[in-house]
Amino acid sequence: MAKIIAFANQKGGVAKTTSTVNVGVALVNRGYRVLIIDCDPQASCTVALGYQTPDELEITLSSIMENIVNENDFDIEDGILHNNEGVDLLPANIELAGVEVSLISIMGSETTLKEYTDMIDEEYDFILLDCSPNLGQLTINALSCCDYVIIPAQAAYLPAKGLEQLIKTIIRVKKKMNPKIEILGIVLTMYQKNTNYAKEMLESLNFVYGNNIRIFDTQIPLAVKAAEAPALGVSIFVHDKRGKVASAYDSFTEEVVAHV
Repeated sequence: MAKIIAFANQKGGVAKTTSTVNVGVALVNRGYRVLIIDCDPQASCTVALGYQTPDELEITLSSIMENIVNENDFDIEDGILHNNEGVDLLPANIELAGVEVSLISIMGSETTLKEYTDMIDEEYDFILLDCSPNLGQLTINALSCCDYVIIPAQAAYLPAKGLEQLIKTIIRVKKKMNPKIEILGIVLTMYQKNTNYAKEMLESLNFVYGNNIRIFDTQIPLAVKAAEAPALGVSIFVHDKRGKVASAYDSFTEEVVAHV
């Protein structure tokens, strides 16, 4: 059975999608079978993996979730795209926003994604979920089916402050929907290690959360190459494989594997 990891943070711009993609590719490079599910109507993960026109895709996560809600038969491999770097992707597009709205009125809809992952988890070693930058129905669906949550966060006051609500939501999901869920840890992204401010924020995060939540040893540094790669539809391991960001994601993936 696959280990299911959600990358979640209701704050946008914290390298959540970048982390999902690069950890996914780093896992594939270690020989694991990996499926990434894009759970965001903005389809950033789909674009970052090279599918530049997601609205033209015929089968996406929205199609699968509609089939499950309507109890339609479908092939579990419907819609899965095989990326050149070895990861599989169940893509998203703007239609997912309409599905999210419709889920609100359906009893038990928070387990819709779980029904799908239960069907397909024997096909993979890891399933990575790239969550929306909010705490809506799609994120609740992701939290309801995952084993672990990784929280990418910037070493800055407002993004760090926003973690409180996410952590409270995860605790509620654990109590009411998914008792197996664990916060695997917080990974600092776009980190500028030579600044006093970043060091102070790291110390603050360790003080506030460190006793209860792992703060990963690896920080993902700020670099232009990391921002360029998603726009090119490739991972950092293709765009700048000898750079500091690729090295950091490789080390971070080692930490992830060691703790799941």
